[in-house]
Amino acid sequence: MTRGGEDFDVIVVGAGVAGSLVARRLGDLGRRVLVLEAGVGDGDGPGATKAVDAARFRSAPMKVPSAAIADNPLVSSPDVPDLAGRTGGGYRTDGYFIQDGRLPYASGYLRVNGGTGTAWTGLTPRMHPEDFHTTTFGYGRDWPIGYPDLERHYRAAEHELGVAGDPAEQRDLVGLPLADGYAFPHRPFPASHLDRLLAERLDGRKVTDPSSPRPVELRVVGTPQARNSADTEEHGPVCQGSASCIPVCPTGAKYTPLRTQQRWGPSVTLRTRAVVGRLWADPAGRIGAVEYQRYDDPARPGSRTRHVARGSVVVLAAHAIENARLLLASGLANSSDQVGRNLMDHPVLLTWGLMRERTGPYRGPGSTSGLEGFRFGPARAARAPFRIEIGNWGWTWAVGPPGHEVATLLRQGNPTATGGDKNGRGLFGAQLRQAVGDRIARQFALQFEMEQSADPANRVTLDPHRRDPLGNPRPVLTYDLSEHVKRGIVAAKAVSDAIFALLGAEDHSRYEPGPAEPGWFEYGGRPYAYRGAGHGAGTHIMGERPADSVVDSWQRSWDHPNLYVVGCGSMPSLGTSNPTLTMAAITLRSAEQIHRDLSAPCVTIRPPAPGNAPDQATPQEADTP
Repeated sequence: MTRGGEDFDVIVVGAGVAGSLVARRLGDLGRRVLVLEAGVGDGDGPGATKAVDAARFRSAPMKVPSAAIADNPLVSSPDVPDLAGRTGGGYRTDGYFIQDGRLPYASGYLRVNGGTGTAWTGLTPRMHPEDFHTTTFGYGRDWPIGYPDLERHYRAAEHELGVAGDPAEQRDLVGLPLADGYAFPHRPFPASHLDRLLAERLDGRKVTDPSSPRPVELRVVGTPQARNSADTEEHGPVCQGSASCIPVCPTGAKYTPLRTQQRWGPSVTLRTRAVVGRLWADPAGRIGAVEYQRYDDPARPGSRTRHVARGSVVVLAAHAIENARLLLASGLANSSDQVGRNLMDHPVLLTWGLMRERTGPYRGPGSTSGLEGFRFGPARAARAPFRIEIGNWGWTWAVGPPGHEVATLLRQGNPTATGGDKNGRGLFGAQLRQAVGDRIARQFALQFEMEQSADPANRVTLDPHRRDPLGNPRPVLTYDLSEHVKRGIVAAKAVSDAIFALLGAEDHSRYEPGPAEPGWFEYGGRPYAYRGAGHGAGTHIMGERPADSVVDSWQRSWDHPNLYVVGCGSMPSLGTSNPTLTMAAITLRSAEQIHRDLSAPCVTIRPPAPGNAPDQATPQEADTP
């Protein structure tokens, strides 16, 4: 049975970064907003009780972003453990996603209140002006707007998220056209010990990029990030360097959407454990109702009820994959046949090694600086551009947390030791302590984040025969890497080799098929492997024409004038920057247009009578409730 509907000015589906921001903006303007979140709420989600979250994370066998979240069998969060490589190459999947691509989509996201923004790295670089117009370099899709259109929204997003950074460094060393006198809300974070070591060895040195006609000068540059470098009344306490940003910031110094939710006015209503199954449209194409299920106890599937809510405007802000899934299940917004297509991520090549001296790992944020010179320029015509993130947490992402190294020394000894056991015998006692201190203290890693351009063949579809516990069809992902991206990975490894040589570092990077490397592949006779950055995008792409895009520059559906589909899924390109800040900027821009829409005459559509809506309409049925 479907319970009777409620009326709101705006219904927002998803309470992550984008959903929380648009709800706040419209609530501040006096709009009645209902936010529907599929995951658990404040009482039992990340950030509710940090001690509980931290204890759950400590006891988890795998230290992945979802490790701090209580298990929710009704609303699964796709994550790293769902994906594994095979010994002879290839991959296998288990979990929420169904994958049938040549290579795996290697990222996940969190379906909880606050979304993946509860466990993100907190890095907030802006996109480079070049990134909005990649067809200039012969690949990808252009944005219908450019950097100047987003500049003031970037500033607003930086203020909302509480970004720390050095504007002069971003202007002079990254090439961002920041206005003179502009200051980030927080002063920049100090460079880590590893950052300073690399700067001493690398700044001003040049390396050869195989795709570039001229060498690239290296320069270690601080990375803007949404965490507090000082105590402030608006943004909260200062970062204390706990090195547990993923998944739990114990002090609350890192921005999460829960901070924005705390600023919501009384006209915003949050409803958690509310899983939207479909949208209803009238014959004129306006979205009149949202149908969702609520559950009380994730362990009891029978505890759910059906509901309908009505809104003058509906905003999908769930995730690039979830937004596409919902549109496909509803049979809406797809006159261009682009819904679900153009699935993108940042494929990441990891390289790791040992410095000759101590690097001071496992202190502070996961990354505080990077190398920016490979993000832009003519070389991107030949290969995917990339940004090099300097990792402060040793080999955690590449190999595993420090306990992995301890286990290796217990089993095999220390093959690189000068005075220890090189014969493969395990170490114990004082020898073990010395070896652990020596090797872990010298670890470092580089993370090469590749731009992946929009490709309609990389897509999300639905399998009507395989459904989640609430009866909704599960997403099917078809994914691969283009030649452009693979050439970028090859160039990145060559650049890494040159950097390691300049540092005098031991390179321990290995790319071998097996359970730990589902993203393994061979190219040009050499092995490589990539990881997913968790930056899903492109599945409801924006454009200038309804014939080849899903939404316009305001993230408003071409097919349904009161439907907005917001977030990274609208982005025609990702560039090489972490996308959260750009997502926040385009969302704040959309909120302004939604307010203008609501100020104009608008018709609210009545949904089907309670109890008459089918449990799961086919695409043909979806437009005629």
